[in-house]
Amino acid sequence: METKNKNYFTHDTELAIIRYTTSEDQVERNKIYREEIHYALFKLTQNLIHTFKFYYTEETNLEDLQHEVITFLLTKLGKFNPSNGAKAYSYFGTIAKRYLIASNQKNYKKRMELLSLDNLNIEQEEGEYVHGDVLDVNGVQTDSQVIHPVDEISEFLDLFVDHCTDKIYELFPKVEDAKIADAILDIFRKKERISIFNKKALYIYIREQIDVKTPRITKVANDLGEIYKKHYIHYLENGYANF
Repeated sequence: METKNKNYFTHDTELAIIRYTTSEDQVERNKIYREEIHYALFKLTQNLIHTFKFYYTEETNLEDLQHEVITFLLTKLGKFNPSNGAKAYSYFGTIAKRYLIASNQKNYKKRMELLSLDNLNIEQEEGEYVHGDVLDVNGVQTDSQVIHPVDEISEFLDLFVDHCTDKIYELFPKVEDAKIADAILDIFRKKERISIFNKKALYIYIREQIDVKTPRITKVANDLGEIYKKHYIHYLENGYANF
């Protein structure tokens, strides 16, 4: 059996990916992928699945899940652009991880829906769930076996908050709107110290700082949400923020 270097994603892998993306010959591309890239993606996805325990899957076994992720990465392979300073390992690692998080969360929810709420003794109030080890607002268990989505997006969220804070008067030229936006962003700056993200409570929190009506808060929150979604989609697809 052929042995592979433990350093499976090397500088040679990076160069092979660059040659793959710049080649217009499909036969050459196939050869480069088969001989120089596939094993690196195989090990990358295998390590991610087992390191972060992405074990909630619709597939009959983890090998099928791994094949699914590799196939997804293959659709992104030609889009890698090293000119922006991105490294292939980080780029594909981030994309694979985001894909697995989404898949893991979706299938965990499906399993939860099949269980009796009475047997689980879950208390629900305005979108918050509690059962033994705490469940987050999406119903995802926050123990070491399941990835917590809030933890996974915290890096992007910090970048988003910094961007909006720096550009707040460009994004919200009206002074009152800028103050509302800053109050909303302040909630995310303090996210580690705020234990309950209850919509009603957050509106009260904002109104304590700024004397405005709820519709105005809602409008600014929606505008921030659109900015967030636009950049987060790019972050998921490309592995880096484009602020």
